[in-house]
Amino acid sequence: MSAPVYRRILLKLSGEALMGTGGMHGLDSGVLERFARDIEGLLAAGVQVALVIGGGNIFRGAGLSAKGFGRVTGDQIGMLATVMNALAMQDALERLNVDVRVMSALKIDQVCEGYSRRGAIRHLERQRLVIFAAGTGNPFFTTDSAASLRAIEIDAELLIKATKVDGIYSADPMAEPNATFYPRISYDQALREGLQVMDTTAIVLCRDHDMPLRVMNINETGALLRLVRGEDIGSLVATGS
Repeated sequence: MSAPVYRRILLKLSGEALMGTGGMHGLDSGVLERFARDIEGLLAAGVQVALVIGGGNIFRGAGLSAKGFGRVTGDQIGMLATVMNALAMQDALERLNVDVRVMSALKIDQVCEGYSRRGAIRHLERQRLVIFAAGTGNPFFTTDSAASLRAIEIDAELLIKATKVDGIYSADPMAEPNATFYPRISYDQALREGLQVMDTTAIVLCRDHDMPLRVMNINETGALLRLVRGEDIGSLVATGS
């Protein structure tokens, strides 16, 4: 097998991906185990891996705000949901004997470490998987923005957004079967066309710091490992595309 072409990556998973097909919220243990095995494969190939997981399978801050919660309170509840998902993923990985550290932007010392850039890089250099939880620690910022920020901070070579579709389209391919697939686009095109890649803040962060972003289908067997070994999988958002 070919050697990986990336030394360090950050993988962004949505909270909804952890539900599987079984319901509207919660965690699917089988899905957690499958994702954990895929991530274990990246580590075994010698890739340093950081992970950000959303919390939408438990609580979504913006949704709570729409139901009458204050936006700050709603976002704080959403941040705690990401900590719950991070701990669940940590447990699934540790059952595979993966050395994992959860680092939270909110201080919850009894269950995980507080986030620091130096500490995160030190863990990665020691071949530990790092899960970044609680977003940026601030309201009004999504976990997409947190993923972009952390990827930049840890000097990742690639940010991967794992979704339920195989890349970027001009419209939702589930609703629009004739939507155009974009194998490669620029940050400015993604912003100009309002493509649902990541939120605007996340895309601007990637653009301003020249962080390449790959969007791919997490449910495609073996796709993550093939991607880090150089295969052209999904869609790439990058400078000059």
